Amino acid sequence: MNMTPSQAKAFAGELFEKVKGKRGCDIVVCVPFVDISAVTKTLAGTSVKVGAQNVHFMKSGAYTGEVSANMLVDAGVKYVVIGHSERRQYFGETDETVNLRTKAALEAGLTAIVCIGETLDEREKEITAEVVSKQLKLALLGITAEQMQNVIIAYEPVWAIGTGKTATAEQANEVCAIIRSVIAKKYGKAVAKAAIIQYGGSMNASNAAELLAMPDIDGGLIGGASLKADAFAAIVDAAQ
Repeated sequence: MNMTPSQAKAFAGELFEKVKGKRGCDIVVCVPFVDISAVTKTLAGTSVKVGAQNVHFMKSGAYTGEVSANMLVDAGVKYVVIGHSERRQYFGETDETVNLRTKAALEAGLTAIVCIGETLDEREKEITAEVVSKQLKLALLGITAEQMQNVIIAYEPVWAIGTGKTATAEQANEVCAIIRSVIAKKYGKAVAKAAIIQYGGSMNASNAAELLAMPDIDGGLIGGASLKADAFAAIVDAAQ
């Protein structure tokens, strides 16, 4: 929850100037609902795509304050973050609602960035693999192999969100490899190989290159480091 529409518009323009002409990775900015209009206009025709931070699973109805997938598509959004740890922690998101939101996003033609990850307590109890596998399986319930082309999985260890703590490159890659193995068992090796799996726990300009060099980490879901164009552009450079 950062930036007013005017601030987001200025940021989007500054970011594009720093990343234009760069190739080799997809760049998406996922902004608060009120910023979507300003940012989509600013980035129209550029290589930087726009995403939202949440979506409701119904198309319309008595859900005051919510935003549907069709609304996002009509507003020019291409991607949407689903099941972020903060949504789970503060707003009652569950594995089941994450699944419903993912289905709604895919049916509307959006690319779903589905977030999963363990808490510090779960990691210390050595049940990371079980927790992440369960979250992933429930999130993808009823999702077809064809639809997986429009699903990105973001591994975000809850203990590394906004804390400044980061999983080591080896720790992050180990869990991303587990995620890929679950996808392989469900959809086959080809789908698993093609799947984009991001790391989303305090990735920044100083650690991005090491994390992105790992074989099972295909990108980053950037938090605080995405709020400054210079820092975000440096991560883009590392991704290239």
